[in-house]
Amino acid sequence: MTHVGGVQSWCLGVTLQLILAAVLHQGLATVAPPTTAQTTAAPHKDPGRPEKGNYMVTKSNGTVCLLASMALQLNISYNSLSQNKIVQDVVNLQPNLTKASGSCDLDRASLQLFTDELTHLNFTFTLNATSNKYHLSQVSLLVHWPDMKGECVSPPCFHDPLSAFNGSVDELRGTLGFSYMCREEQTLSLAQNWSINTFQLQVQPFGVTGDQFGAAEECQLDEDDMLIPIIVGAALAGLVLIVLLAYFIGRKRSQAGYQTI
Repeated sequence: MTHVGGVQSWCLGVTLQLILAAVLHQGLATVAPPTTAQTTAAPHKDPGRPEKGNYMVTKSNGTVCLLASMALQLNISYNSLSQNKIVQDVVNLQPNLTKASGSCDLDRASLQLFTDELTHLNFTFTLNATSNKYHLSQVSLLVHWPDMKGECVSPPCFHDPLSAFNGSVDELRGTLGFSYMCREEQTLSLAQNWSINTFQLQVQPFGVTGDQFGAAEECQLDEDDMLIPIIVGAALAGLVLIVLLAYFIGRKRSQAGYQTI
């Protein structure tokens, strides 16, 4: 009887331990904090490389006085209505939605680009009659997008357009009768957090003959880009020449040694 009672006590103890372990496991499972999925803000969508557009300005008699071929990308900071905060947006200018106009004088020419999204971009070039050199002297940008936050005067609400202006650009320098070309990306700064990126740019604001660009004067960025492969090629050619010279010298010495023996 004592043996039986001891077995029963042992069984009861094991049973209680199993029940206690189950209760503790259930309690821990209940107390453990639920896992929640982490949410991150969606990354800014990259618009990719902009498409190149061809633009021209004509005089009143119909002759072409300014030619431009370039891809344009706008970097603009503004107060967004949909996000209720300041956002930095990158927008590609679409040539099929862009209209060109402008004017040409003896020492001043301008190219104005308008889009259906209420974007107005203006480039002004100045010619130095003494040196026959021209350069981009002014750039202005005006945008009036629906998502831009502004003051509502009276219904219907029209938000104030945002604009930026740089009157001392001093970029895109060329010679009268020649076009300025820069295939590499260039950045034209307008104001704080406002800039324009240009790609595959070629422009001629003065001395246009017919409707064709004059001979191109390439920018320093393109010249540097072309100089690198030239230097690498010259270095490789020099290395090959050194190896060949060493080979022929070693062979000549080897042949001279055989003749001595």
